[in-house]
Amino acid sequence: MSLWICATCGVEHADKTGVCASCADERQWVPAAGQAWTSLDDLHEAGYQADLTELEPDLFGIQSTPAVGIGQQAKLLCTPTGTVLWDPIGFVDNAIASRVLEHGPVRAIVASHPHMFGVQVEWSRALGHPPVLVAEADLAWVARPDPAIAPWSTEVRLLPGVTLVQVGGHFPGSSVIHWAAGASGRGVLLSGDTVFANPDRTTVSFMRSYPNRLPLSGPVVERIARTLERFDFDRLYGNFDNVIPADARAVVRRSADRHWDWVRGDFDHLT
Repeated sequence: MSLWICATCGVEHADKTGVCASCADERQWVPAAGQAWTSLDDLHEAGYQADLTELEPDLFGIQSTPAVGIGQQAKLLCTPTGTVLWDPIGFVDNAIASRVLEHGPVRAIVASHPHMFGVQVEWSRALGHPPVLVAEADLAWVARPDPAIAPWSTEVRLLPGVTLVQVGGHFPGSSVIHWAAGASGRGVLLSGDTVFANPDRTTVSFMRSYPNRLPLSGPVVERIARTLERFDFDRLYGNFDNVIPADARAVVRRSADRHWDWVRGDFDHLT
């Protein structure tokens, strides 16, 4: 068997010894019933499939049915010089790989943070062996080492108009992609849950742990917001089907200010 997959987070492992380190960390969880594992063979035999859906011109979402692990929606960003696969899901087969390659050669596979690694190495093998970029600060979380994995830090120009930026927060290596041509030239931010698009579609959140409700400090949130202010973006896509459809740059700024105000105690009189 070429790999094991944690059933809780959907991240590939070279073996199934012990527990998934990502799930044992305070930002995730190990189920009460204990660690559970699956494999691509198991998922294929169970009839899992993946589909590719257009979100806007040159941007597609990829999800599996049923969902694997956390169940994120991967993003395929397409440009005239190639594509980028963002936040790869925990499932891949020949059918979805072929659909991805119809949109051009994949130049890089990148996850916003370790919870989104999915089966990133297996995706690389299915897509012609593009590099799998992993932030240097998060390399220790890679549970399936492979020559395809390429460390990076700070900022990388993936393709013309496509910039990968490390902002930290949720994980030290947590990152976003800025796509200048997205939203009809107004700019798009692919944020994973480095910056989480809330259900109200008018605010975002900044958390160390989403499932365990552990917030980031005010200064860290301010650092993230300031890092992103140098980019123009009107739309923001999270790591599921969550999106801030318009005015996203201003939404990030307002949400960061709101976060700071609450953690500083400015609104204690309302509690």
